[in-house]
Amino acid sequence: MKKQIVFFTGAGMSAESGLATFRDMGGLWEQYEITDVATPEAWSRDQQLVLDFYNQRRKQLLECEPNNGHRLIASLETDYDVKIVTQNVDDLHERAGSTDVLHLHGELMKVRSTKDESLVKQLDGWELKQGDLCEKGSQLRPHIVWFGEAVPEMDNAIPIVQSADIFVVIGTSLNVYPAAGLVDLVKPGAKIFVIDPNSPTVNKSVTNISEITSKGMEELLKYL
Repeated sequence: MKKQIVFFTGAGMSAESGLATFRDMGGLWEQYEITDVATPEAWSRDQQLVLDFYNQRRKQLLECEPNNGHRLIASLETDYDVKIVTQNVDDLHERAGSTDVLHLHGELMKVRSTKDESLVKQLDGWELKQGDLCEKGSQLRPHIVWFGEAVPEMDNAIPIVQSADIFVVIGTSLNVYPAAGLVDLVKPGAKIFVIDPNSPTVNKSVTNISEITSKGMEELLKYL
């Protein structure tokens, strides 16, 4: 039986691909107050602004490619049972070839009904407009977990993390809860690696690899 390796990835994972990270200076988000584009209240107040914001993000994503870090994770499926729990809403893990990806905060290239959350669709292209309706007649919205909303996939992430033989954190400050609490659920005896130039503090015995994603993954392969 293959060992299970679980990757917990954040915005730094995709930064090398050219995607602006959430709090980057000069990044995409800097032009917007979070409360104006990423909350249910923002959606109620100004749908067009929210739609424009996520349209811009999709357009940017379609111009990006997976980086070598994404590809190296996908390559490990030959020798390991690889699972990914990501805070990222991009599809770069999938485009690199990873086959088991859980998106905690939703998926940028998907949209869902505002009337029935179970009605989720893949968006064709980058643009979602006012007047784009689901089959139940309600406006489609970005399939994103906004601030103030529940994180329904957390319940699915917990058993994945608990079953890891090797747990690897990449590109996240571990400051965003509840997702950041997942590292505390890793079972005793499992190896934990943290790949991040800033090496976030973890209350467990870890191996820190203070590199950006691609170089960090190359170092991880040497350990493995």
